[in-house]
Amino acid sequence: MNSSAHRTRWTTLAAAAALVAAVVAGAGTPALAAGPATAGHPSAATAQPARPDRDALARTIADLPDEGITGALVRAGGRGGRWSGTAGDGVDPDGRFRIGSISKVFTATVVLQLAAEHRLALDAPVQRYLPGLLPADLPAVTVGQLLDHTSGLPGGSGLTSGDGSTGWFAAHRTDSWTPAEVVAAALAGPMSFAPGSAQQYNGINTFVAGMVVEKVTGRTFAQEVQTRIARPLGLRDTYVPAAGDTSLPDPSAHGYLTVPGPGAGDPGVRVDVTEQSPWPWAEGGMISSAPDLERFMTALFRGRLLPPAQQAELFTVPDVPNVRNKNCEIGPTAGRACFSMGLMSVTLPDGTLVWGKTGSRPGFTSGLFATRDLSRHVVYSFNPTGLNGEEFPHVWAVVTTAFGSGQAY
Repeated sequence: MNSSAHRTRWTTLAAAAALVAAVVAGAGTPALAAGPATAGHPSAATAQPARPDRDALARTIADLPDEGITGALVRAGGRGGRWSGTAGDGVDPDGRFRIGSISKVFTATVVLQLAAEHRLALDAPVQRYLPGLLPADLPAVTVGQLLDHTSGLPGGSGLTSGDGSTGWFAAHRTDSWTPAEVVAAALAGPMSFAPGSAQQYNGINTFVAGMVVEKVTGRTFAQEVQTRIARPLGLRDTYVPAAGDTSLPDPSAHGYLTVPGPGAGDPGVRVDVTEQSPWPWAEGGMISSAPDLERFMTALFRGRLLPPAQQAELFTVPDVPNVRNKNCEIGPTAGRACFSMGLMSVTLPDGTLVWGKTGSRPGFTSGLFATRDLSRHVVYSFNPTGLNGEEFPHVWAVVTTAFGSGQAY
């Protein structure tokens, strides 16, 4: 998916090595580098400093706002204490923002809960639950393969991204498509690989998973998130917006895009895109806040939402090749899968293994990550003025600093 599946482009190893050390001096470092050094081994040990380095964390956002980022908030914590900080006018540390593909973690959690209740089977074909959705000539794709992105289903189309420019999005930010329309447009393309043989991060997987949830339960995906996760955990800021609801209730972060002008060298104009269509739905359309995401992550990692068998799926990465997914290209096992059934594994430069998820919508880029034992965790949200917000060095600086990972690859 172009606009909602967070269109991540990770930096090179050389850039990472050069800039990681600059965190201590307050400079930025490259975008988050994912690499499952111990994928499939949830008990991997991590060594964390006694407390977050508050001064170093403050320096990661001290030069903001700037031309590329209009606002930021960071919330880091763990057994050694916590720190939070904001940058930019009107940024509220408890404010709501569009979480993009972090929505996928909520979707995966609901599907895994339904599996625990024996209302669906992870190894059952999608075709059993949604007959006729996938073309008849496609091989069987299981529900579990949707969650860990090993389905091989075709990727997105130009339906929802136009020409991929900030100008196109600004002009079409309230346009809406149904999940069925998004999936149908993508399925016009060929399979990427045989199901189960590789991993390719693909938002279409989560659209289909959300449709399975609705078929199995007879309720809307939004209702299932509310009754299964948000209400039990007291997540007052977390919800799936209704189709056509373009608002972002206050207090909230504002998102902006810079739209180039018609002439060469024209700096263009900054357009407020805070209000936009929530069409990404179960794949990337949810709204939340940093305190809510921290509470959700803590409950999820502690096993409050899933029984042991399904909890294990969250921390098991399939041992298959990575296909055209830059999330998994940097690290000690570059080229292999880095996604489980809901989370992304990231090995930091000093070997610390963390789990979490990133997400982006135009004007918003965010992430949540934690060590498996929750000794340290971080939630962040930035407001970039370009479409590829996760390329900004501040993202990598925040994550590595939050976990005390000061070494480079």
